[in-house]
Amino acid sequence: MSTAQEGLAELISMVEGNDISRATSPGGDARETNGMNDDGRNVSRSRPRTYPYFRYLPYDVENEAERQKNFNEILKYLYVAVESGDFSPGAVHWTRELRSWLQLKFDPTKEQRIKLVRLYYELALAPGIDISVAERFSSMFMVLTKRKHYLRPIKDIVLDWRPLYRELKVFVLPSESGMVATTNVKRNFRTLTKLCTFAQLYFDPKEIPVMLEEFLPYYSTSFPEGAFVVVGLLNLLLPTSPAPPDEPNLMPQHYLPTFFHLWSLINRSKVFDTVFLDIFSRLARDSLPAKHITCSEYGIYTQEQSTLIFTSILRLLEIPVGQATSPYSVLVDVTAGLGMMLDRDPKKHPIAHHIARWIVMSLSPACLDKQDSILTNLEGLIQAVETFFHPSNSGGWTKTLSQLVYYLADFFVMRWNRERSGEMEIPEERKLNDELKRRFVLCLREVIFMGIYAKSGTAMNFSLSTLQSLAYLEPNLILPGAFQRIYPSMQGLVEVHRTTSSLRSLQVLSRTMVRTKGFRCHVTTMLGLALPGIDANDLEKTLYTLSYIQSVCYSIPFHDLTKGREDISGSMLAIEWITSEVGRMEQEGVNVEIDYQNKLSDEDEEMILRSSTAGFTEFLSSFLGRVFTLLENLPDAARVRSGSPEENVVNTLPATFTPLLATLSPELYDLALNKIADFVGNHVIHQARDAMAFICNALCKVHPEKALKRILPMLIQSIRTEIDENGAASTRNTGTDVLPRDRGLVWSVSMLSMCVVHVGDAVLKHKQELFDIAEYMQSKCKGIPTVHVSNYIHHLLLNLTVTYPVDYSIYEADVLARGLGPEDWGRIPKVQELNIKWHVPRKEEIDFAVELFKSQGESALEHLTSLTNGSSSIKRDGTGKEWSDEVSRNLFLLRLLLSGVSVLFDAKAASRSADDIQSEPSGDIEMLEANGHAPEDQPDDDAEALGGMDDDEAKPTFHYPVGYLLKEGDAQYKEVHDLRDRTGKILHVVHQFLVEKQEDDVACFSPLYTAYRSWFIDVGIERSAHVLDRVQRLLSADIHPYKVSGLRKEYPRPLLLRRANVYHLFRLRHNASPRPRSDLDKILLLDLAQSSVSLYTEVRRNAQSAAESAIKAVVGARPLVIPPLLTALERGVKDNDYPRIKGAMYSLLFGSLAKTIGRDWRYAPSLIKAYIEASTADKPSVQKLCSGATFQIMDYGRALDRAVILNKHIVQGIAPPDDVQPRITKKTNMVQKKRGKVEAKKAALSDELVEMAKKSHWKKASRTAAIVITLGLRFDSIASKNMVDLVTAGAVDSHPGLRGLYSGAFVALFSLIDVRAVCEHKYENYLLEKQHVPAKIQATTRPDDPNYTAEYLASFAQPEAEYYVDHDHPGWLVWEKTMPAYKSNPRVDIEYDDEEKKVLSQIGQLLDRKWFSTLFGYLKQEPRDASADRFRMGSAMMLIYAFELIYEGFTAVTFEDIKQEVKDVYGDGSDKHQHRATAEIFGALLSSTIDKRVEVRTMVWEYCFPIIQKIFTDGLTPENSGYWMTLLHLVLQGKDPRRSWPIVDWLASFRLDMSSNAAFKESSKIQLLQQCITDAGWHFQLEKPVLEDFLAHLDHPYKGVREAMGQTIAAIYRTRYHESYKDINTLIEAQKAASSVGTRPYQPTEEFCDTIHKIFERLEKWRQERTPGDQAPSPYTSGSKTVLLWLDSTLSSHECVQLLPFFPNVFMEQLLHMMDIKEDQELQSLAYHVFRHIPNIPHRAGEDIELINSLIRIGQTSPLWHQRLRVLINMQIIYFRRLFLISPAQQQALFDCVSGMLEDNQLEVRLGASSTLSGMIRCSPVSLRTTIVRDLNEKFTKLLIDHPLPKKPRTVIGLSAPSTGTSTPTPEHTKLVLTRHAAVLGLGALVQAFPYTSPPPSWIPGLLATLANKANADPGMVGKSVKSILSDFKKTRQDTWHMDLKAFSTEQVEDLDGVLWKSYFA
Repeated sequence: MSTAQEGLAELISMVEGNDISRATSPGGDARETNGMNDDGRNVSRSRPRTYPYFRYLPYDVENEAERQKNFNEILKYLYVAVESGDFSPGAVHWTRELRSWLQLKFDPTKEQRIKLVRLYYELALAPGIDISVAERFSSMFMVLTKRKHYLRPIKDIVLDWRPLYRELKVFVLPSESGMVATTNVKRNFRTLTKLCTFAQLYFDPKEIPVMLEEFLPYYSTSFPEGAFVVVGLLNLLLPTSPAPPDEPNLMPQHYLPTFFHLWSLINRSKVFDTVFLDIFSRLARDSLPAKHITCSEYGIYTQEQSTLIFTSILRLLEIPVGQATSPYSVLVDVTAGLGMMLDRDPKKHPIAHHIARWIVMSLSPACLDKQDSILTNLEGLIQAVETFFHPSNSGGWTKTLSQLVYYLADFFVMRWNRERSGEMEIPEERKLNDELKRRFVLCLREVIFMGIYAKSGTAMNFSLSTLQSLAYLEPNLILPGAFQRIYPSMQGLVEVHRTTSSLRSLQVLSRTMVRTKGFRCHVTTMLGLALPGIDANDLEKTLYTLSYIQSVCYSIPFHDLTKGREDISGSMLAIEWITSEVGRMEQEGVNVEIDYQNKLSDEDEEMILRSSTAGFTEFLSSFLGRVFTLLENLPDAARVRSGSPEENVVNTLPATFTPLLATLSPELYDLALNKIADFVGNHVIHQARDAMAFICNALCKVHPEKALKRILPMLIQSIRTEIDENGAASTRNTGTDVLPRDRGLVWSVSMLSMCVVHVGDAVLKHKQELFDIAEYMQSKCKGIPTVHVSNYIHHLLLNLTVTYPVDYSIYEADVLARGLGPEDWGRIPKVQELNIKWHVPRKEEIDFAVELFKSQGESALEHLTSLTNGSSSIKRDGTGKEWSDEVSRNLFLLRLLLSGVSVLFDAKAASRSADDIQSEPSGDIEMLEANGHAPEDQPDDDAEALGGMDDDEAKPTFHYPVGYLLKEGDAQYKEVHDLRDRTGKILHVVHQFLVEKQEDDVACFSPLYTAYRSWFIDVGIERSAHVLDRVQRLLSADIHPYKVSGLRKEYPRPLLLRRANVYHLFRLRHNASPRPRSDLDKILLLDLAQSSVSLYTEVRRNAQSAAESAIKAVVGARPLVIPPLLTALERGVKDNDYPRIKGAMYSLLFGSLAKTIGRDWRYAPSLIKAYIEASTADKPSVQKLCSGATFQIMDYGRALDRAVILNKHIVQGIAPPDDVQPRITKKTNMVQKKRGKVEAKKAALSDELVEMAKKSHWKKASRTAAIVITLGLRFDSIASKNMVDLVTAGAVDSHPGLRGLYSGAFVALFSLIDVRAVCEHKYENYLLEKQHVPAKIQATTRPDDPNYTAEYLASFAQPEAEYYVDHDHPGWLVWEKTMPAYKSNPRVDIEYDDEEKKVLSQIGQLLDRKWFSTLFGYLKQEPRDASADRFRMGSAMMLIYAFELIYEGFTAVTFEDIKQEVKDVYGDGSDKHQHRATAEIFGALLSSTIDKRVEVRTMVWEYCFPIIQKIFTDGLTPENSGYWMTLLHLVLQGKDPRRSWPIVDWLASFRLDMSSNAAFKESSKIQLLQQCITDAGWHFQLEKPVLEDFLAHLDHPYKGVREAMGQTIAAIYRTRYHESYKDINTLIEAQKAASSVGTRPYQPTEEFCDTIHKIFERLEKWRQERTPGDQAPSPYTSGSKTVLLWLDSTLSSHECVQLLPFFPNVFMEQLLHMMDIKEDQELQSLAYHVFRHIPNIPHRAGEDIELINSLIRIGQTSPLWHQRLRVLINMQIIYFRRLFLISPAQQQALFDCVSGMLEDNQLEVRLGASSTLSGMIRCSPVSLRTTIVRDLNEKFTKLLIDHPLPKKPRTVIGLSAPSTGTSTPTPEHTKLVLTRHAAVLGLGALVQAFPYTSPPPSWIPGLLATLANKANADPGMVGKSVKSILSDFKKTRQDTWHMDLKAFSTEQVEDLDGVLWKSYFA
């Protein structure tokens, strides 16, 4: 199963006797039915839901029948829409409804789901469907198949892969379709690859052979794109579900060898490695449950396969070794071309994910007792790279590694849990067991303890999650080590960053700690230690501390368990025990073993635990103290929602306090209540206001009665005091800051408003005081505090009217009643057995709310009325802001009142106008169908047919019960809705007044429009506050730490309760669907439209956003607001009124209106015309808007989807039982009629615009042209006469921008004509991509004839052919029965019908000589910028079509005229631009003749070839050769070389002219030849003489020529290889027979070996002839360079392994010789470069013996020390890269060689050997590592002790003392020093192999002491090495030094004293 499962998937509850096999990963026994099909069809899920959503709601819900009825209704409408071709808006709307139905957690039956999946799969890929609509259908398909347990692959449903393949093919195998891709927009590629991910599961494994037959023939490395595409397709489409056991040909091992073979054909490619790992890991996952697929210690793979995969994993991690270059070559992946499109998105599917999946899904108990298995390899892998996890060693690999470990642990946990719960059905013998789990955790433990201290944030997050998973698996292995690291860092003994890591580790470990015996006794102490983390100076640390405390609070009760137990006196016992434990950890260090499970009796443990809980009181008071200090010192929060740390802290505090206060025992709660209440009463801390209010809210939510009684009176008193005595809020103030005078008031009001929200009916006891204080404040306050007052009223209303849970307890009521004990720590609540206390408003609460709403609302309305009609005491005098203040204050209040009681509003009442209170709007849907208001027989006017069929009002909506409180018709219902109506009218009055009198008063407009917004959207749910999104986000953030893969919803109780609330809100939001509009809605909407084009930016913006929201809430609002906006735009354009243009354009084109207009052709034409006018406006901001809207406008011009081809049978699947045919017919007619009218309108508009484009200024013309092109081209009519004229003339327009646009359109026009002709003029063929190219044939092949391939290739060396083979792939890997080919002399060209001929001849008439000469003139102009200075395909494309018209005789101009013009273009050929233009023209001429008659082809070639030949011979210069290369590429690429025989033949006849000194001429011709070879690939058969010539002249004196030769030789050899199996079966069988990894490709032929040996013999001969030290170039240096360039090109390419056999004996020594030539630096660096490729070339197992032996031979015997040093580099790299493939004997040999080289005579070699040795030890698996370390340690220590330095002879003072120091050392002495140095370096290498192991391994202290005692005093290099070894040892251990020191005994410390930490003066 994939990790997509992380969503809210469910725990399983097994229903007795109902053994539906729940599919997890695709089931093993594919087609065995276990009595499923009779009962399994109408169950909705194969696994019951974990969470009983409906049961937990506080009101009665609908029954299943009703849900199904609505579901069927939706299906009926969907069916009608699809059948009648109404995709958008029809089918799209019903898809949205369906999605909404599913989101409410309703389930379709399995049968229904299967039908829907089929339908949406069909719709998403239907030919001819509009792209944006197809996207919607695709996403619905993904929703329906999101979880694998909905439908079991193969058992329930099989999908066909072909439709998906057909769509992919268009992108990645374009050559297949024969024609150039068409102009119509193709689908979004990403969507297709995503669809594959979802659909792949449901493809039938029986199709595997068919898929291979289909894809593999395209595989070719001669043109590597083919290989990449095939592998990409396999990855996306190949089913990995297990096939039935009776088909041996479908078993993975049947085709795996072939896959490994395909993999080995492209070496050094990262893409290939990634893709194959993806395939293999998915195969491992899906085959795991299948009994009939054999499974060994390597999973379903063989040993060979698994070592190869591990080797590639090492490569993929891209770990840097020594001086290695990357194992990948960029040059290979560059050739992927279109294959890159098939890559999965690396962000969603990181490579680490594939690796981990492959490893974990291949593990089974079979791994345990084997010497070599997946498990041992995994251990080896982690041990090899463990030093790269250390924080000091970070780099590009850090993220991948931490991700890898994360996924490993995550997959393991998931598999473990699913196997335990029975959800993953796996044969017993494959299930993970405890032993395996233990080894797995131990394998990852060390690296994770390093990883949690990582420097990069991402790596740290991954590591912490891994730590959590590992602790979940094996608490007793992980916790001791974690505690041992956490205690010191919490006690502040180490660096700060370790403290943060420790806090975060504690947070992830807290769940496990609380549940694990013994470790849970540490919890209280840890909490205490964490408190100092709450610190205003380090807010990040504060955050982590709070999160940790929060996670503990969710898991344990803060109840003092010592109560009533005499035997435990307070916390003494616990304190003593903890102290002793911590002491023990310090003693034993990192490897501390703690086994509470067996060493600690249960009774003792319980006593200690109870004793530890006595510390809670102390913890609570100091915690509150710290929080208050933090709040007093909080910096001022800069901006709201800026994401600053202060703000994060403020948001985290309530999240911590809610669970904390909820988990306290009653005594502790009282303590907290008093402390907090006192703090609130005695302080005013302005910047901590929000935080404190949140805390009060948490306090009141937990025990509303207690808390309100204590806090409310105090706050109300303080408010009155502030107002009466301090004069707070008595005057208005400017600015946004609260005045110091008002701060006390604001503080109290904020506290008050948060104390009365979400606390339930406890507020009723204080009803009167709350009501009075509201009135009192409203009458007294002015200025900013009034906002807070309104907020308080809003909160109070919400609290009274909304339904929400009021239950925050961690335990159920009955558990609390019986008293808590130690067994309740970390208890997991049962999801099915919750009892939720909901707050459902009672009658009294509703009364209170309505009364408050009325009293406040009436006064606000009164004020506003008096303010606008001038009767108020406050006057508009134009100076003070008093008036605006009052208006905005009252508007603000109104908005909050409306949204406060939004739950009481009913959409039915809201959409009735006040004057027509009828009981129900007439509900006959049928009548409303037509246009939402008119009966059937309405006269059909234009408006109706053109109108966007946006008649959402005609569609039924489904409402479900949400516990609505009022009854229709009772008094309160009327009061509330009347008041809402009056509010709406007053808002309209205020709007009119402001627009007339105060239109610059922005301060009033913004609250006005927010009030409008609330008025529209807050009906039934407070939508303006985004309640649902907020609650959902908070919930998912809180749940995140508790998710465990493979378990379902094991969350703390409060979080499970919140899930029910989210579901309740979901229902509310579902019911708030758009409502019909009333008359008042209409007035207010028009107000908004009017202000959306206001002159003032702020006003505009507010009105636009309000309008955008309102449109979505009211049905039929869009057609209402479009006309006024359009008129405004048109008027604005006329008067150049920029603000209005901007407002109108923004509203119309950048919001949800844009789509509507596009469908509604009553308005579209005028909008398009206005847009074009606006685009000439002289203001940058308008221009910017215009260019932003271009695509939107061009989209309007696209043809409507005329026909969609669907499989009738699948659509019938959802047909309703009743007959809906009449409705379908009616709707189809409507759709057709509308389409006809709209297309007519488009054609008319198109003509009008064409006229406009001809006349207008270029800026306007370019916008117009862009639109016309989409508007004017149609499949049926092609294009109007006017349009054709415009485009043809425009292609030679004088303005370059326009010219570009028109020439694009010119090409589009032609390709449309061609496509239409090829599709035999039928639209249906066009959709199905049925193309009939007259020249194309299917040639039969004779693969059974063994000589066939050779004959086939030989034919490419002859100019004549009966047919041309343009494609590269046929026969490269396998032969098929036929291959696509093209007639060499087609009699018939494409046949045009009359429509097409008409257009063609019309164009032809315009293409006169003047047209061509103008065009050619432009071609040779100098381009505007350097980047455009290249061969432009665009110009060539356009000319190709133009020339075709000449040959067909449609044109006024003749071929002779063209020849003349070309002559003028080329002129004297002195200027590079002349060359560019000529190349473009010739490219077009030659390409245009491809499928023409032989006569035409001969005519053109006879004219072009001599000129081209002449230019190639004499005219090339370095600046123009690029153009001609491209010309060659254009003519040859993807075509049969025999089509361009003259050029190919002439180029192939090239021979080197050694006498010539024109180096460029020679090299450019070779480059042209190379281009020709690369393009023709393996079809190039004229290579023999060329090769002979080149190899004879390897020592060419000129660099350019040598480079070209090297590249060309490599290219020739690269394209010689091909496999040509006779058919797919032969291929598969051959690979299977060869080995489990297939045959080895690229075996060098005899002839090739011969050539190589001869070349190197010649080089050796030349080397001997060269005098050393000679500066002048010699044949040796020149020849070597050519050969090196050839080798370099081959080695960095996919066929590099073909040179493997020559490495050891042929290349190696020669390369080393070349590196020794100091005189020629170029040669040295080239040789070094090639030398470093060697270890990166992948060998097969066992192929490396020779190479390693030769490395060892050179290292031990070469006389030159440079060579000895250089082979060391390669030894280490080879050792690392081939860690899993190298044989033990070779390993040993390498170690012996390197340790032997420590005694080399040359210092550099010794040092190199030392670092190589330590590197090799470091990456060896542990078992090998220990033996090697042991042996070497003994060996070197013995060496050191056996060879002591002789004592210095004591000289008599004063005699010849000075002379002894300088005497020459004797040979014996030198040898002795060497030996000692070797020993010291050897020991040093051992120390440096473990740079980060803390504490150091047990043998290191002794070794260091030996060094310090025995060799430290040595003079010279020996002593120096000792000192550097010792100081490095200390330097890498700075972080952990206090621990590491404990590993040394006191004597050893003394020995090291003098050396290690020298005193300052020493």
